[in-house]
Amino acid sequence: MVFQGSSAAISHTGKVRSNNQDSGYAGSNLFVVADGMGGHAGGDVASSLAIGRLTELDQPFPSPTEAEHAIRDALADTATELIDTVGRRPELAGMGTTVSALVMVDDYAVIGHIGDSRIYLYRDDTLTQITADHTFVQRLVDSGRITPEEARYHPRRSVLMRVLGDMDPDPEVDSFIMPTQDGDRWLLCSDGLSGVVDDAHTAKTLALGMPPARTADALLKQALDGGAPDNVTVVLVDVGGQHPVFIGTPTIVGSASNPSGVVVPAARTGRAGWLHHARQVANEPTHFEPAAEFLEELIEEDRRRARRRRLGWLAALIIVLAGLGFGLYAGYAWTQTRYYVGTDENSVVIYRGIQQSIGPLSLSTVYEDTDVELAELSEFDRQTVEATISASSLDDAQRIVDRLRPAEEASG
Repeated sequence: MVFQGSSAAISHTGKVRSNNQDSGYAGSNLFVVADGMGGHAGGDVASSLAIGRLTELDQPFPSPTEAEHAIRDALADTATELIDTVGRRPELAGMGTTVSALVMVDDYAVIGHIGDSRIYLYRDDTLTQITADHTFVQRLVDSGRITPEEARYHPRRSVLMRVLGDMDPDPEVDSFIMPTQDGDRWLLCSDGLSGVVDDAHTAKTLALGMPPARTADALLKQALDGGAPDNVTVVLVDVGGQHPVFIGTPTIVGSASNPSGVVVPAARTGRAGWLHHARQVANEPTHFEPAAEFLEELIEEDRRRARRRRLGWLAALIIVLAGLGFGLYAGYAWTQTRYYVGTDENSVVIYRGIQQSIGPLSLSTVYEDTDVELAELSEFDRQTVEATISASSLDDAQRIVDRLRPAEEASG
């Protein structure tokens, strides 16, 4: 059965990249996002080849299981085609692509995924990320070493653990089948969107209920407003719903939409890459699948970074505590230059400090218990000294005590 719903696809170079290495496809039953990598030419070719190979899946399937097998076979064939292409054109060595594909079969969504492009499902006012990123930082998140928020800004967030590339003829692909229902909104996107627009803003946009094309435009605008450091590709699929049933020619966007996008420039000489000896300089990857030994190096580097971060926080804490301690000491030292006159049980006392306490800590101590008895004072003087009398200095405090002495004692 042909999918009943509506869809839209849009792709943009972004504000930093010089060309668009993403590709997207929205057909009758098939929907795909592919994010190419491998330099100016390689990424274009890889994502375009992936879309070209997968378009054969845009057909009704007898069952979701058959569609799932077809997706896995098509992705394996794509990997083989990438390897063969590099064999003919060695200047493309190091190219690869992510793929997030969705095939609608009756009331089921059949998903094939590799890399860090994403598939989301918006259902019942809730946005859920369906696919898992095959990235180095996602492993750190899964192991509890960093938080999802830290992963958004991690310097290694673009390092892929799995990708369709020219080195692995048998890629490890995630595939699964999910039930879908009327009203579902499926969002496929490259990391140019998910890396800039957070899930909360994405969900808010999907909740507006605009047609797929307007919704895709709104999401792209948010990515551009956020700086769009990478190519941005969005494919939106509505199941059933109020908008017209999708009928017509498939929509192809990004490098796959432009035949010139797969024309490979002549090879140029340049330094050798760490994975390939003949990679041209223009093909330095924006992200790539690390070899096992390089992965260990990344993990150790992340451990060093974590240690430096902990040491930085510890140093900052020590500085703050030292500053706080110095401030408390300086404040306390100042209070010990102050004096006031008060009482104990039955005599006049000179106190050093101020008439304050911090919790159980008093900021004043007895400096001198004078021989002036409270009983010898007039009612007014006794009430005054019991309320305490501030002094500007020790000499001033002693003068106050002298004034409080009975006249005969003072003259004697």
